[in-house]
Amino acid sequence: MKILYGVQGTGNGHLSRTRALLPALQRPGVEIDFVFSGRKQEDFFDMGDFADFTVLQGLTLIFERGRMQIGKTILGNNIFRLIKDIRQLDLSGYDLVISDFEPITAWAARLQEVPCIAVSHQCAFYQNVPRVKGHLASQLLMKFFAPSKTSVGFHYHHFDQPVLPPLIGPHAAGKLLKKKIVVYMGFEDLNDIIAFVEPFTDYEFDIFAKVENVQHLGHIKVNPLSHTVFHEQLMNCSGVISNAGFELSSEALSYGKKLLVKPLAGQYEQLCNVLALKKMGRATAMDCLDQGILKRWLQQDSEPALNYPPVAEPLADWILNPNRPSLATLARQVWGSR
Repeated sequence: MKILYGVQGTGNGHLSRTRALLPALQRPGVEIDFVFSGRKQEDFFDMGDFADFTVLQGLTLIFERGRMQIGKTILGNNIFRLIKDIRQLDLSGYDLVISDFEPITAWAARLQEVPCIAVSHQCAFYQNVPRVKGHLASQLLMKFFAPSKTSVGFHYHHFDQPVLPPLIGPHAAGKLLKKKIVVYMGFEDLNDIIAFVEPFTDYEFDIFAKVENVQHLGHIKVNPLSHTVFHEQLMNCSGVISNAGFELSSEALSYGKKLLVKPLAGQYEQLCNVLALKKMGRATAMDCLDQGILKRWLQQDSEPALNYPPVAEPLADWILNPNRPSLATLARQVWGSR
C-alpha cells in the first residue's frame, strides 16, 4: 500500500501527532510519502523522522502577540497558489491519503476520488463534544478546510462520542523538579513571555522559542526549538505554561503536569479546548499574561497523570484494514472501560 500523508505545519501539534503514529504505520508493504504545508520549509525542524518530504505553501493563520492578524493572514495566503497546488498534486500512484488538517492533500484526494482519512483534533468537532457558542465562520472553516468522508478525531475525553484519546508517543519517566516550569507559547512575543515570568525568581523557567542559541537570563532559560530537548525538559518539570493547543496540553495531562493555558484570542478550537479542560478540572486559564493568575497557579500541586490507552497501533490497524469497522467500534476498542 502506498500512502500520501499530508500534515498541517501551523504550530507543532500536527507534527507531534504524526511522529507518534508513524512507527505504527511503517510495516512491510507500506510506503509513505509526506506533504507538509502552512509553514516555510526553513521553519521546520527535527524532520529526520520523515525522510524525503515535500513542502507546499498551503494555508496558515498568522498570529502576533497571541492574536490573529486578519490583514496579514489574508495577504500572507495565496488562494490561487493553493488551487494550483491542489490541481497539480498527482495522486495516481497512491492507494490512500491521510490528512492531518492539511488542505492540499485532502482536497486533491476529493477531486481525484482517492480514499482519504482525516486524522486530527479538529475532526473531533464533528461530534457532540464541548464547544463554545458562536464562531460560525470558524466552525465552517474547520469543516471545509481539509474535508474527508472518513474522519478520526482525538480529544481529552470521550464525552460519550466516537472520538479517540490523544495520540501521544512513548516517553521515559523523568525526575520531577517541583520548581521547574516549561513554557511554550509560540504565538506570543518572546519579550512579553520573559517579562511575564521574570518576577518569580524562586522558580526555574525553561522557555522554548524561535531563537538561534540558548539564552541564560538568571532563573530563565530561553531554548531554541527542539523536539528532543523540549520533551526531555517536559518530563522533568512540574508544570506547563502554553497556549491552548491540543497536543501539548494532552501531553501535559498524560505526564501529570499542572497546566496554565492562554488561548489565542478568538481562536475557536483553543477556546473549545479551554472549555473542555475546565469541565474536566484539569487546567487554569487566563485571557492575558496575568501575573496574579500565574502566582496562584505556581503554588498549586501537580496533577495526577491521565493514563491514556495506547492509540497508535489500533489506529494503524484500522487505517490499513480495507474492511475497517466503524469509528464507533474503534473508539470503544481503544477506550475500553475508561
